[in-house]
Amino acid sequence: MKRNRCKYCFCMFQSPDTRMVCDDCRELDETLFDSIEGYLKKYPNSNAIQISEGLEIPLYVVLRFIDEGRLQFSGGKFEKLK
Repeated sequence: MKRNRCKYCFCMFQSPDTRMVCDDCRELDETLFDSIEGYLKKYPNSNAIQISEGLEIPLYVVLRFIDEGRLQFSGGKFEKLK
């Protein structure tokens, strides 16, 4: 068993793998990820700041999903607005 710290409530918990979320916060984690996934389907070239502002969630949550490998960068194009 490995000893881990939850990325949301910061409590210590034990698990057989290197999970970043305790059982109490797992539903919150999945809900946030699903909302980010839905936002990216609607606005595919969004960056982390736009996602954070559009969904009104902290920027560090989006960045942690990137660090965990659940979200990744793509080579999108940005155009200048008129």
